[in-house]
Amino acid sequence: MTDFTMIEAAAGRLAGHARRTPLLSSPLLDEVAGRRVLVKAECLQRTGSFKFRGAWNAISALEPAGVIAFSSGNHAQGVALSARLKGIAAVIIMPSDAPAIKINNTRALGAEVVLYDRENEDRDEIGARLSAERGLTLIKPFDMAEVIAGQGTCGLEIAEQAAEAGVTEGRVFVPCGGGGLTSGIALALEAKAPGLRVHPCEPEGFDDVARSLAAGELQRNAALSGSICDAIVTPQAGEMTWPVIQRLCGAGQVVSDEAALNALALAHDHLKIVIEPGGAVALAAALACEGDGPVIAVASGGNLDRAMMVRALDA
Repeated sequence: MTDFTMIEAAAGRLAGHARRTPLLSSPLLDEVAGRRVLVKAECLQRTGSFKFRGAWNAISALEPAGVIAFSSGNHAQGVALSARLKGIAAVIIMPSDAPAIKINNTRALGAEVVLYDRENEDRDEIGARLSAERGLTLIKPFDMAEVIAGQGTCGLEIAEQAAEAGVTEGRVFVPCGGGGLTSGIALALEAKAPGLRVHPCEPEGFDDVARSLAAGELQRNAALSGSICDAIVTPQAGEMTWPVIQRLCGAGQVVSDEAALNALALAHDHLKIVIEPGGAVALAAALACEGDGPVIAVASGGNLDRAMMVRALDA
């Protein structure tokens, strides 16, 4: 299991390789939300999402001869770039309905892309088979100790930057699929900023973590597709991530696709950053939440097709 010492070690491996992304704010967003809103812009991370952190840390720690991963696009690009920088081969298994920009970018980074039908094929089985056939090391998207530790470095930065901004207590909204980023940030904040509490954010219809927290036991999504928030559509939280989320996180937040698009447009207009729908659910939750006090929203990724950006701005 991931612990804080692993996150500290990950920070050392990532130094000079990952970007220290900014914590942004806008008076107009504060006015919309009725409270102070700070946005951790991981969409400005290398490859356009936080996933580079976990991929680089895992590959650096394990030193494999070659790697394989499955992802809708952000983890794919993080692994592809990390492997390229390390000079090793990368095979990425991606759903056929992933945004074209993510598939194309992954190939452009030098990885071999294998497409699958997420409704009718098991990506885990495909990954296990190819790993055995080619002698590749599987870098999981979230349920892997080294990956969680890498994502936790985002939490270290949030703790430091929030303190610099005078925020020591409040809610931290985090987009949540399998829970790697959520659990990593929660572990980092437990050690460095215990007054900040993480709340997982998910799209409607794929709110397994919110339901799990409410029920006190792990729940699973019935569908595997059907939301524009593709980056965080997963069957359920991981075996490693769920115990951390259950122990450390507050109530889950559920966001409509329309609210995610609205947050995407507001981020573009007032923060001058690009967030994909899955990466915008935390900002959407922050803008709509009840209660007092400052909130921090993680903008976890910014890899979206132009058509989706136009759709958000037109809406």
